[in-house]
Amino acid sequence: MRIAVLAGYAPSLINFRGPLLTALRDAGHEVVAMAPPHDGRTAGALSELGIRFVPVPLRRTGIDPVQDLKSIAAIRRILIEEKVDAFFGYTVKPVVYGLIAAKLAGVQRRSVMVTGLGHAFIEGSGHSLVSKIVQNLYRVSLRFADRVIFHNADDRQLFYDRGLVPRDGRAVVVDGSGVDTEHFKPLSEPTTSPVRFLLIGRLLAEKGINEYVEAARRLKETHPTAECHLVGGVDSNPSGIGIEQVRAWESEGIIKYTDHVDDVRPAIDACTVYVLPSYREGMPRTVLEAMAMGRPVLVTNVAGCRETVVDGYNGYSVSVRSAGSLASGMRRAISDAEELSEMGRRSREMAVERFDVARINERMLEALGASGDRQ
Repeated sequence: MRIAVLAGYAPSLINFRGPLLTALRDAGHEVVAMAPPHDGRTAGALSELGIRFVPVPLRRTGIDPVQDLKSIAAIRRILIEEKVDAFFGYTVKPVVYGLIAAKLAGVQRRSVMVTGLGHAFIEGSGHSLVSKIVQNLYRVSLRFADRVIFHNADDRQLFYDRGLVPRDGRAVVVDGSGVDTEHFKPLSEPTTSPVRFLLIGRLLAEKGINEYVEAARRLKETHPTAECHLVGGVDSNPSGIGIEQVRAWESEGIIKYTDHVDDVRPAIDACTVYVLPSYREGMPRTVLEAMAMGRPVLVTNVAGCRETVVDGYNGYSVSVRSAGSLASGMRRAISDAEELSEMGRRSREMAVERFDVARINERMLEALGASGDRQ
């Protein structure tokens, strides 16, 4: 088949979907990767994989009826010109607008992946109108999908409960996008002198960054040598945290901050415990990467995160939106210093047995009806 893969952001085609695109290619399919904006670096990297890149006019964020209708028309035209047999989209706009465009273009196979529910589904986000619009768009567009792939069962259940996807078997669950356990592998034992906590993520409130900082402040009162590191770039999302605020926290001595990095492995290798106090996830990639590198993980007991940890076995589970619970979990990790290496080994085992990208992609290709004959 000729399969069109539509993303909302070009670099994600390599950073997040590279192994899947390669698996589709190796199954004998021709892959056309589509995304905004025109990106020579991404196009070059995809070309090396034998995959063509086609830029599309699609705004990553915001809702503008006129511009969005133009985007649907443009995507439809490209799908017709490319004579694709199957469509696959991920993230909100490629799912919603891509499905509508693929239906209008007469594409016979249409599949999408809901990688996470985002800001519009977070309770108390304060954007009820946007949430209603997004959910109605899902409700309309997902009826055009032959397969809807979710990263966790909680997200699928929420879509069922709100009538966003039919209960007819088209919705399936896979364990995230997987992690390359050969690329992300243990390089050293977790250091315990000092204990270093690490959070990697975009500077968004729903990643639990405010709670992380407050927990770090409380932790410093009882464990002044403990280090709390934060790695991630700014984001234009309404819940984005400004760099000035982050620099203020750093000046206060609460956290050690590093901007976005292309390779997170050195940061993970340098940490003792990986932390993600998120409000909700699809399946958190950074947690899987930390697990694969043999690190205990400390996460909130929410959709997406709870699938990655067995409390006291490979890490710790804490309450969401609670700096106090998070601080207690961090203190618990410090008191368990002698057990952290064994917890890290268990994390690695879980990553290999359940979340390895090769296993996940086998399930993805099956769900997409694209298993084919390996070349």
